[in-house]
Amino acid sequence: MDLGSLSADELEKLRWKLARRYQDFQSRNLKLDMTRGKPCPEQLDLSLEMLECVKAEHYSTLVGEDYRNYGGLDGIVEAKKLFSRYLDVRPDEIIIGGNSSLNMMHDTIMSAMVQGVVDSEVPWGKLPNIKFLCPSPGYDRHFSICEYLQIEMIPVGMKEDGPDMDTVEKNVVEDETIKGMWCVPKYSNPTGITYSDEVVDRLANMKTKAKDFRIFWDNSYAVHHLTDAPVQLKNILPACEQAENSERVFIFGSTSKITFAGAGVAMLAGSKKNMEFRKKQISFQTIGPDKLNQLRHVRFFRDLEGIKKHMKKHAAILKPKFDAVQTILEKELGDNNIAKWSQTDGGYFVSLDTLDDCAKSVVEMAAEGGVKLTPAGATFPYRRDPRNRNIRIAPSFPPVEDVVLAMELLAICIQLVSIDKLISK
Repeated sequence: MDLGSLSADELEKLRWKLARRYQDFQSRNLKLDMTRGKPCPEQLDLSLEMLECVKAEHYSTLVGEDYRNYGGLDGIVEAKKLFSRYLDVRPDEIIIGGNSSLNMMHDTIMSAMVQGVVDSEVPWGKLPNIKFLCPSPGYDRHFSICEYLQIEMIPVGMKEDGPDMDTVEKNVVEDETIKGMWCVPKYSNPTGITYSDEVVDRLANMKTKAKDFRIFWDNSYAVHHLTDAPVQLKNILPACEQAENSERVFIFGSTSKITFAGAGVAMLAGSKKNMEFRKKQISFQTIGPDKLNQLRHVRFFRDLEGIKKHMKKHAAILKPKFDAVQTILEKELGDNNIAKWSQTDGGYFVSLDTLDDCAKSVVEMAAEGGVKLTPAGATFPYRRDPRNRNIRIAPSFPPVEDVVLAMELLAICIQLVSIDKLISK
């Protein structure tokens, strides 16, 4: 029923019924954690063979180098070949790093602060102030990097096909202190949106006042599909080249949610000029990445088709959990007009919007009932959701039966908080 159409007496009666259900949950002493999008143990088990696929006779590269020794600053030849296909770039347009793409993003920005990027006239850190555009709701760890480095963040609203490009274009053409923009272009965290071709083209072609403006293209979920007919994301690198903005984009990816979350392989791609510049900067902080881990990945997957087959196994584990989220939300909230949520074909999250000024109270009530969720506001710069309504749901880690329980409790909390809001009007 539409809760907004009910009288105060009807809302009070419904609240009493919901309060009884909530008390029942409290009596169960649940301890369910849905705060982060972590792979579950069953997903991690899919890659156990990777720990045994490297033997003593495998420690030699295609070009005769020893994997066990120093060197190979930008990754082993075989890994560059495999993951250049994964990110749809050329082998000379990619650097294979350690286990964390977030670390590569942080280091790329830090290097820009100290030395600038390849076309900078002044290092970013020597300017009085620099800013990043932050499509929101977005990835909290992106925003944490900016906050840590005292980079001012400008929130940009998200539409069904990506960030609000009118706002993006207006800002970058007027303000030379805007040096960067965060993007999770496929199955975006947390909304599940995939950028349209038009958005990709506008990002590649837009005029920017800062000559050294960079897009940080975090393609974390490139192959994390939940259906057999995945949406396609246009390749931004050739789009930038065609627009004569070849150095505009840094592309990031990793296998952290493909193999082992704590022992994946991270990658950075971009124009050859960008990659050569980054290799020079990286050479001062390391003599080379973990080449043995790169070797494990190459021997385990063999080729891009191997990655795709592996991800179908992930989808078989994840899809029932995402289906449970949709089923419970639709059953409990479908006709109430107090919440709306994303329906994604991939990625790791579902984004839910409550009525304005309700999200924080809902998250707190859910925690008291036994379910921990990502803190309200975390998906916005400075943890400030201007409408206090967004909640990120991360169903990947708990078993399906726990996801069902967690979503039922969350739906009860949303209804209770919404009723309080409606009665107080």
